[in-house]
Amino acid sequence: MHVEAGGGDTLAAVIIGAVLATLGGFAATQLEGRLRRRERERSAALLFGEVLSVIELLATLANDARGRGEPYGGFTMRMTRALKRETEVYDRNRETLYDLRDATARARIHSLMARLTLSLDGIFELTEAIALAEAALGAIALDDPASAEASAQLEALREQRGLSFDFAVETAGEIKPVVAVLENLARQSFETYASTIRP
Repeated sequence: MHVEAGGGDTLAAVIIGAVLATLGGFAATQLEGRLRRRERERSAALLFGEVLSVIELLATLANDARGRGEPYGGFTMRMTRALKRETEVYDRNRETLYDLRDATARARIHSLMARLTLSLDGIFELTEAIALAEAALGAIALDDPASAEASAQLEALREQRGLSFDFAVETAGEIKPVVAVLENLARQSFETYASTIRP
């Protein structure tokens, strides 16, 4: 009887040990998975915080450049191309956005970047159309009746480009509250970029 009890105790100890080992392994796996998800989320927040902060900086600088000299001269357009390249960095890393668990933050970032990309595409397409319209207008004699119509079309294209640029700047103006959310997730400040554009 004593032997059976001892054997039963041993079997119970083995079963309890196996259950505890399984639970311990499961808990360790869960903890490791949670830590990996948090690290991926932090990396994504760092990436998008940097990208959005640079976009905000470049949009401000491009808008300042537009206000000086030739509005859409070489410097303004170089800044705008740099701005476009930053949106391409976002586009190449867009899948990383899903590492952010905050669905609202994801939606705000994606919506903001989609609107910014569309307005930048508009600026470049309209700039090309303006160059063609200017060349066409230059080939028309001033007293030609078509000259007035070509001038009106050119002016309309310039106005549309201005509106697209304004929309890009306005959209970039919505970045700050999104970056504040990303700072919390990244556990890092992106204030360096904002301080660059302060007087």
